[in-house]
Amino acid sequence: MYIDQNPFNLGNIYKMHERCSHCGQPYKIEPSFYFGAMYVSYGIGVIVSIAAFGICFSLLKTSLKTSFIAIIVSLVVLMPLIMRVSRNIWINIFVGYDENWKQIKKP
Repeated sequence: MYIDQNPFNLGNIYKMHERCSHCGQPYKIEPSFYFGAMYVSYGIGVIVSIAAFGICFSLLKTSLKTSFIAIIVSLVVLMPLIMRVSRNIWINIFVGYDENWKQIKKP
């Protein structure tokens, strides 16, 4: 799906192939299609934040200030992964998997 498989190469984080190499599905369905992935990214960010806070504050018994610093650090470090996963989730919401795609004859 992505031209550069390394999500931490920030210069190429959004560069995608035009089509799927297996089935030919276009990845750029319409202009600004992936803007909706921001909503998914927000949800994933909230989950990561809650997990980081819970681990630091409850399990490691750190202070509130240290726990919030851990949230910020975890979100910054995981930002490239969160962005790519949210794009993948967004396209999978609208493009379903068809196990018989090879049998479908294209006109």
